[in-house]
Amino acid sequence: MHFFVFNKKQLIFAIAVVAVITAVCLTSGRAVMTFLVGGREIPIYSVERPDNKIALTFDCAWNDDDIDVIIDTLKKRDCTATFFVTGKWAEENGDSLNKLYRAGFEIGTHSYNHDDYTKMSSDEILADTEKAEKAVVKATGFVPKLFRAPSGAYNDNVVRTIENSGRIYLQWSVDGIDYGDAAADDIYSRVVEKTGPGDIILLHNGTAHTAEALPRILDTLTEKYELVNISDLIYTEDYVIDHAGKQSQRHIY
Repeated sequence: MHFFVFNKKQLIFAIAVVAVITAVCLTSGRAVMTFLVGGREIPIYSVERPDNKIALTFDCAWNDDDIDVIIDTLKKRDCTATFFVTGKWAEENGDSLNKLYRAGFEIGTHSYNHDDYTKMSSDEILADTEKAEKAVVKATGFVPKLFRAPSGAYNDNVVRTIENSGRIYLQWSVDGIDYGDAAADDIYSRVVEKTGPGDIILLHNGTAHTAEALPRILDTLTEKYELVNISDLIYTEDYVIDHAGKQSQRHIY
């Protein structure tokens, strides 16, 4: 009889491997592996791509003063974007939301009123998300499945509740930090200097200078990258998410 003696590092590694394999085996519907860091589930921040695709996203929670300008800027450059809207924004700015949808842009939800989901139970999260989705449906007739939490705040319960409900939780890997008094030049620099293939860029509407910075951002990015909707960037089956939230496709046999 042979006995195998593991040192501490080998034991930790073996436990991690077993945990990942178990997660795969227990996952129904999709072959998904969620990387656990200190026991924490990690959603999608970026995507490992074999091409030069990236996704531009906007969070909409304040006003719609610049929506027409943003739509016009995107359409003139034949670029697309994904807009994560709060339910209250959808109710107060239904015409603008309908313009976004009719223009062909992708729509996701961003809670109903930008409350902290980490302080909610699963039932409360689902009720709030469904309330936001109903507001989007009322304005557009479209049922969104993409989701981003307010302020990007999440814990295991938030990620599991959203994913188990059939929705897809998205974060971001490049932050324009375009709110407050952020200058257009600074927004531009933060985005174009940090963006690489597979990145998800975060901007906001209703800010002082985002619409002003957007033409330069698009002109620079489109020289190297192809802007696509998030649903065309991410993988929905057979994927792995690493410790940094980077999603990559892996076929499990």
